[in-house]
Amino acid sequence: MHDLGIVIVTYNSQAEIGPCLDAALRIPQARIVVVDNASHDGTRTEVERRGVALLANAENRGFAAAVNQGVRAIGAEYVLLLNPDAMVEGGVEDLVRCCSRSNVGAAGGKLVDLEGRPQTGFCVRRFPSAVTLAFEALLLNRLWPRNPINRRYRCLDVDLSMPARVEQPAGAFFLFRHETWVRLGGFDEGFYPLWFEDVDFCKRARQAGLEIWYTPGAVAKHTGGHSVSGLPLEVRELYWYRSVIRYAAKHFPSWQGRLLSLAVILGSVIRMLYGMAAGRSRGVLTAYSRVIRLAGRCIWFGPRVTLSFHVP
Repeated sequence: MHDLGIVIVTYNSQAEIGPCLDAALRIPQARIVVVDNASHDGTRTEVERRGVALLANAENRGFAAAVNQGVRAIGAEYVLLLNPDAMVEGGVEDLVRCCSRSNVGAAGGKLVDLEGRPQTGFCVRRFPSAVTLAFEALLLNRLWPRNPINRRYRCLDVDLSMPARVEQPAGAFFLFRHETWVRLGGFDEGFYPLWFEDVDFCKRARQAGLEIWYTPGAVAKHTGGHSVSGLPLEVRELYWYRSVIRYAAKHFPSWQGRLLSLAVILGSVIRMLYGMAAGRSRGVLTAYSRVIRLAGRCIWFGPRVTLSFHVP
């Protein structure tokens, strides 16, 4: 095994981090560091109980910043980014072997559910286009989930039993060279506190001429969404749309970013009206109004300018 480091970012992950670490500790010669973003449950106790290196942040620095912190601390040639709700079953050496090939910057493995079924639509995706994200914002994917735009984005046409060069493996089980991380300047900490930082990392890697591969011989059992599920709906929506708009500002032409922002506004109005009819909390309506303001700034000032805006 090459010089391998494993970085796990936690936030209120007490129920998940134990099995995750127990599986990771069985990987030969791998060094592990957990970066905890100010959990207020027993996450840190579970980590310390297993003797794993812990970086305990006093505040939630966001996922991207915590990843960068862990990569710097561990200093390994190859870094496996692992979610606390992912339990490695084997094949990490396949990821390392893939990434050791010339011009390969990163590789992702197969994520399976608790019954061992591949998490189709999640473990490999294509880069989102403005149309892809507009369909999501306008609720079209919920009304017509198997539409051609959504099928293509979620790679429902890809055979997950075969290795392939891909665009965006899931960040829950994702290995990259330290050299790639340095070359790209790390993960973009502007995607705060979460979402789209891994997509942006892969996008910039591809723009730099690096290949990214899906390697089905590497398998991890994954439950998914444990930290996010603990957030109130209004907080999740604000975080998600803020990251969507940032991604669009970085990677889409200005006119596409404006059209996407218009779709975000229309979708938010629909959600607000539905929320009012359903008697949703005032906080949900406030969150969508903040999303509308942010998208409106993107339309008025231009997508690139919105990168400097801070919406708490």
